[in-house]
Amino acid sequence: MQYFSKKKLVLPEGYFVNSSQIPLAKEVNKLLANCGCETFPIKPLSEAIKKSNFFFTIQNQLRNKLYGFVRVTSDRGLNANLWNLCAAKGSNQQLFYSILLKVTLEKINIEMPGCSISVQAPESSFKSLEESGFILDPNGIRVMGYNL
Repeated sequence: MQYFSKKKLVLPEGYFVNSSQIPLAKEVNKLLANCGCETFPIKPLSEAIKKSNFFFTIQNQLRNKLYGFVRVTSDRGLNANLWNLCAAKGSNQQLFYSILLKVTLEKINIEMPGCSISVQAPESSFKSLEESGFILDPNGIRVMGYNL
């Protein structure tokens, strides 16, 4: 199923979505911590961001700070994975999640059509995920693995 949102989402004045400037891992970790997510060693996180298929950030023109982040990896055939989805706490948090999901899903539909999409995200994003068409696991499964 392809996703093209009909909902009009507008960032507050002064905020913008960026996909060209690689964010500093230190800043991503600050945002992850703000969301109550696990943080990562700087070097591996920096490498993960660089090796991702693409990423999006939400930033503010006046402040040198991240307000939202998501990165995507994919085999470009069957699977696309959204990692480190996070948005700064506050009155705009759900809007930031929704905008990150909208631009990410639209890009996946164009560049990786037909891929199944999985998401690693904090509980604070669940409302926006559901509004974006994701079905949350009813049994609360967090990790699946397969030993070879």
